[in-house]
Formats: sequence, C-alpha cells, structure tokens
Amino acid sequence: MIQLPHAHLFYARHQPKDAHQSLLLIHGAGGSHLSWPAELRRLPDTAVYALDLAGHGRSQPPDRSSIAAYTQDVLNFIDALKLENVVVLGHSMGGAVAQMVGLAQPPGVVGLVLIGTGAKLRVSPAILSTIQEDFPAAVEMLNQFYWSGSQEPDIEAANRRTMLACPPEVMLNDFLACNQFDMRDQLAEIILPTLVISASADQMTPPKFGQFLADQLPRAEFALIEQAGHMMTLEAPKQVAQLVGNFMRKLDEA
Repeated sequence: MIQLPHAHLFYARHQPKDAHQSLLLIHGAGGSHLSWPAELRRLPDTAVYALDLAGHGRSQPPDRSSIAAYTQDVLNFIDALKLENVVVLGHSMGGAVAQMVGLAQPPGVVGLVLIGTGAKLRVSPAILSTIQEDFPAAVEMLNQFYWSGSQEPDIEAANRRTMLACPPEVMLNDFLACNQFDMRDQLAEIILPTLVISASADQMTPPKFGQFLADQLPRAEFALIEQAGHMMTLEAPKQVAQLVGNFMRKLDEA
C-alpha cells in the first residue's frame, strides 16, 4: 500500500535483483492487479509494478469519475516512488490513462505501451444501463465481447471473478469515464516512444482504433495479434510479453 495525496493505493511489485528498467501496469475498467498474466507481471530483468486504481482490487475507495483523475493518481504514484526509466503500460481504460500520462511527460517515464485501447472510447448505452440494472448480467455481456472464442475457460472464469469483485458503481464510473474520454486532438503532443498493440478479434476496441493511435502518435509502432480478443493480455500472454520485452530492450539500447 502507498498513501498518496488523494488516494491509498495497493500495488504488487516484482523486483529482480539486476533490474534497471521498470514497467507500470494500469488495468482496464473494473479490473485490478489480478487482471494481468504472470508473463507480464514477472517480465525478465524488469521491476514490474501492478497497480490497483482507486476503488479497485485492494485499493481504498472512492474510485474516480474521469480518466484525468485516475491519471493524476498514477502521476502521484510515479512521483512518490521516484520511479525512473519506467514504461507505462495500459490496457483499455488503462490505455487511456497511459495516454494522459504521456501527455504530462513526467521525467521518469521513457515510453508507453497501449494495449486494446483508443484515442476515443465510446461506450454502448446498453453496457451502461445493464451495469445499473443487473450487474452480473453486465459482466456476462462484457465477456461476450471480451474474447475471441479460443480462450482457455479457466482464464475467462478467473477474469469474471475479478470483474464481479468490483463494486458495480465503480465499474459504472469507469465506463462513464471512458465514454467521456477523447484524446484525438492531442495525440501529436505525446512524443514518448510508444508501442500500440491491437488484436484481430477485439470487438471492444477493434484494430482500427490502434492503427489510428499509431498513425497519429509521433513515435509509435503498431503490432497486431491474430486470433485474440480484447483480453489479448490473457489470451495471448506470451506474445504480448514478447512484444513488450522487445520494445523495452530497444528503448534500453537507444
């Protein structure tokens, strides 16, 4: 746990002895540090911080009502731990947070990884209304869109448990925050080296979202994972970890 100016946040840390790079993982709507696969949480030769955003997982409430507010917590976290040579990786809503971190350009951050996300994250009204009316049904609905169909059943079941553990009002606020998010006019100002990863079967943020990011960001590269859905980090963890590891090595050698 760490006490920040406006939040009391939990994070899990993997700290190899010889690590000289750091990776900060920012989960998506309704997620937690449990949303990440071991392949990313224990990336070789890297200090990895898996953060629970406010109101999620083991972090204390209240949650936030905007991407900007979550971003401020992340900036405070980076500052409090004096993180240096850190790459910020965000999935979905976490990718929106990572974009805003990149816009702020804190001195310790050297790169971004944006996974299954976009510069604008419009949310279907059906998702918002179902979260309010029948939370378990909303989790079921979301999981219909999250996967490619080739996922391991136990992986999907574990992710459902993580989602169901999230308070309904927190998940609602997350999706409302996503619905209000729009960075399209500011992407050119994000000058950090960036890896954008999309998946061919992502129904929530289709590959065109990632391609747009890569085209508009000044220093971005794009990677497409075949036969995976929105939860590509869990469906194709080895591929994602390899892409992230290669990107970080290139930053280290630059």
